[in-house]
This record gives sequence, structure tokens and C-alpha cells, in this order.
Amino acid sequence: MKKLLITTLLAVTASAWAQTTVKVEDAWVRGTVSTQKATGAFMRLTPSANTRLVAVQSPVAGVVEIHEMAMDNDIMKMRQVPGLDLAAGRTLELKPGGYHVMLMDLKQQVKGGDSVSLTLVFEDEAKKRFTQEIKVPVTALGGGNGPAPMKHGMGHGSHKH
Repeated sequence: MKKLLITTLLAVTASAWAQTTVKVEDAWVRGTVSTQKATGAFMRLTPSANTRLVAVQSPVAGVVEIHEMAMDNDIMKMRQVPGLDLAAGRTLELKPGGYHVMLMDLKQQVKGGDSVSLTLVFEDEAKKRFTQEIKVPVTALGGGNGPAPMKHGMGHGSHKH
């Protein structure tokens, strides 16, 4: 009985110390032209436990939001979402035409070959927040070193930046 109690206590203690991790893969930011004030960031997120992406921060943008592109009455529209639920062990892809991170009020042009710092803010099931810092490569406009850029006019034009 004593051995069972100690084993149980060790298991509970170990799980309390275990922190959720989120694997980030294939992250990229779309390059901009000098007058452009917004761009998108894309990536694949796979958490070790159920968690939620609740915010993203970046020093290159005055405003950073999590967005979704979705059909509404046969029209593709973009809208801000308060967060994204991430199921343990399942990959959620942030991609053009779907969920993505919008970097708005850009403080500078982001060019192919640059990298952008992003701070991903997550919340676990206990509502405890944790952050993950990543450096994301910028894909040049029309460049071949990342996924193809989203076509102009896919819903961002009507969004107030």
C-alpha cells in the first residue's frame, strides 16, 4: 500500500512538472513591398497536450492577430479569431486561405532572406499561459523558397488595418 501511494504521488508530481510543448514546423512569413503595411505568417503547430494559441507578438508589427479565412455566402472572408484550440498530438496548419497570423501596422518592410521574431502565447487546460519564441524566415515575393504566396485580393482588402 505504501509503495502504491509513493508511486501515485510521484506520478502526480511528475505530471505537474511536465510542461506542454508545441512543435512548430514549416514556419514562414510572406515578404512585402516597401509600402505594404500587413503580411501573413504561416506554420504547422503540434502540441504535446491539449492547449490553445491565444496570442502572437512580434517586434516588426504594431498589431498581431490570429485570423481565419472562411466562406460566407459564397464569398471568402477574413475575420479575427480569439484563439485556436490545439488537440494533443494533432497538427493544425496555419496556411494561406485558412487560419493564419496577421502582422499589421508593419514597422518596416520584411524581405526575402530576413527573419522575423514571433512570440507565440499558449494557454494550457489549467489556463496557465506559456510562451514560445521562434525566428521565422521571410519568403521573398514570387520566390521559390517557401509556399506559393496567396493571390492578391483574397479577403484582406476589406479588413481595417
